[in-house]
Amino acid sequence: MNLENTRIALLGTGNMGEAVLAGSLRAGVVPAHVVATGRRAGRVAEVAERHGVRGILDNVEAVRDADVVVVAVKPKDVAGLLASVGDALAPHAVVVSVAAGLSAAFFEDRLPAGQPVVRVMPNTPAAIGAGMSAVSAGTHASAADVATVLAILSGTGDAVEVPEAYQAAAGALAGSGPAYMFYVLDALAEAGVAVGLSRELATRLAVQTMLGSARLVAETGEHPALARERVTSPGGTTVQGLRALDAAGVRAAFIAAVEAARDRTNEIAAELEA
Repeated sequence: MNLENTRIALLGTGNMGEAVLAGSLRAGVVPAHVVATGRRAGRVAEVAERHGVRGILDNVEAVRDADVVVVAVKPKDVAGLLASVGDALAPHAVVVSVAAGLSAAFFEDRLPAGQPVVRVMPNTPAAIGAGMSAVSAGTHASAADVATVLAILSGTGDAVEVPEAYQAAAGALAGSGPAYMFYVLDALAEAGVAVGLSRELATRLAVQTMLGSARLVAETGEHPALARERVTSPGGTTVQGLRALDAAGVRAAFIAAVEAARDRTNEIAAELEA
């Protein structure tokens, strides 16, 4: 999709907002067609200068000519923001939420009737174009609206459309997942130190091992279980390591972590939408 004529208003210049901004530019959005806002003038100016976009503090002015409005403020601040900009939105403008936990209906109830809303759950690797985003259409968002959002997010990494009912689960896996991966990397590096490697070498080995393993599965399309079996020789060293992981309940712990993150997402949504 050609995004050269798409005008974007980015409301919120925190880490995730900037990641979406950088991705949109990689996807083909023209910097001159982007307006970024935020509460802190210094931060807005810094982000605007780094990416060659226009930075202002007025949200209403920012959204007036926008085709896509990305709401990247803290969830607790969304209701007030929507109340202030709703009347300035063009009827065709697609409002994209990257606010964790808030449903599309939360936005639709606070925007003009019929305003298209698309809900997105990105993750932090989006900052380097290696992210994973779950995208869900609201009641009034068309297939073309979703296609536009997917095209914009293509510059942040991979993006997949899912029913909104899956957003909490997708966020618990992909949204929180980088923290789990960093946890594993730290543990592997620490294990390397425990068996005599320098911390620098252990970290280098762990990082490239995780990166290469993920790429292998991504590029071959092979199920992770089959890829694991290819590394696991009968009676060998790897099978002993896997037995230790199973004995420690590592698989069950990951399942519990994702379930806990999903449940907390639902709790936060209930609190904010009450």
